[in-house]
Amino acid sequence: MNLKPCFSKVVAVFTVIYMLSQPGGLFANEALWSNDTLIDRLHALPGVTDVKRLPARDFNDKYVLYIEQPLDHSNVQAGTFRQRVFLMNVSFDRPTVLVTEGYGASYAQRPTYREEISRMFNTNIVFVEHRYFLESTPEGAGWEYLTAQNSAYDLHRVREIFGELYQQKWIATGISKGGQTALLYTAWFPEDVDITVPYVAPLCKAKEDGRHEPFLRETAGTKEEREKLEAFQREVLSRRAELQPKFDSLCVADKFEFSLPTSHIYDYSVLEFPFAFWQWGSPIEEVPEAGAPANEVFKYWMKISSPSYFVHESSTTSFFVQASRELGYYGYDTKPFKGMLAIKNAKGYLDKIFVPEDAQYRFDKALYRKLKRFVSKTDNKMMFIYGEYDPWSAVKVNEPKSDNVVLFVQPKGSHRARISTLPQGMKQEAVGLLQKWLDE
Repeated sequence: MNLKPCFSKVVAVFTVIYMLSQPGGLFANEALWSNDTLIDRLHALPGVTDVKRLPARDFNDKYVLYIEQPLDHSNVQAGTFRQRVFLMNVSFDRPTVLVTEGYGASYAQRPTYREEISRMFNTNIVFVEHRYFLESTPEGAGWEYLTAQNSAYDLHRVREIFGELYQQKWIATGISKGGQTALLYTAWFPEDVDITVPYVAPLCKAKEDGRHEPFLRETAGTKEEREKLEAFQREVLSRRAELQPKFDSLCVADKFEFSLPTSHIYDYSVLEFPFAFWQWGSPIEEVPEAGAPANEVFKYWMKISSPSYFVHESSTTSFFVQASRELGYYGYDTKPFKGMLAIKNAKGYLDKIFVPEDAQYRFDKALYRKLKRFVSKTDNKMMFIYGEYDPWSAVKVNEPKSDNVVLFVQPKGSHRARISTLPQGMKQEAVGLLQKWLDE
């Protein structure tokens, strides 16, 4: 008779009895928990499946797992889908950052990945991939379940599940659409988290909001820089005869497929140029001068505003469905280029280029109103980070009235603005405030 399994069980039972007898109970000494035991505890959480351990540099444990979520949280009979979640564990007595990713979560698999607030304050991370992206895409489901409300309820359920393990303070945070998701999640469930930090989060009021175009004309950069960018756009349009063949050849070589003729995509790539330039903080000195060789002009144009952005049915299609339906987006100013474009105007381009025919929705302004009202009245602790020259700052949240809601705007900053990129004094203020909130 083999007594080893029985002996192991006896040891395990006495270990648990010993831990329960210690101050703090079962979680008093985390060192006694093996990695396999943590996996077992994760498997025991409701709705959690397929837990897999991953390598990590800065965490004691890292896992990828899946949670069974309702397609429609208001009608559980509609079915379910699997949502991918990453857990990065430091300690049960540390705060937890809930990363509200607005897109796919594949980059969280990297062993070196760590979100900046988690790095600053040595927190755990629960990282949630957004529904309808990558491995969290429902099979055979229609677009009707891709709503802000359902995404908020997804996060709420994740928070409830992991709240059993992590009972210290929670911080919701995300970047861009992820920051917008952190905001809307907090608006639906203000009691779920202690702090919310949306980075470069837009708050649009229409399918083509209308505030981005004047921002690009009057606010981003200096007057001289804006004039240089417009001159480059005119250069590309005026040299269509020599640049369109290069453009078409690139699209064929890369197998790009569009909803419109390439002559129209050419125009949209030119119109997109200043938005992309300021969004990512490109150096103005790299813009080619008038009359530069065609290859130099084309190479730089493609570097900043590639036609790959306009490909029909791409990995970002789900985002454009959301933008068209309730998140909103931006428009293009065609007036400076009258007589130079193949398109008559750019109105309605979002649906024409990006949104599938079975996902055409009339824009619902209810989300914008809800979030704007929430920011103006909430007592939740919220910190918004923006870049001064980022076109998305044209639709940043209103200056808050509450002392618990603060905005930090990085001077001349782009969509890459973070706490770590703020000027030193501003950064110290932001970090100090977060520490104060965590200590309260």
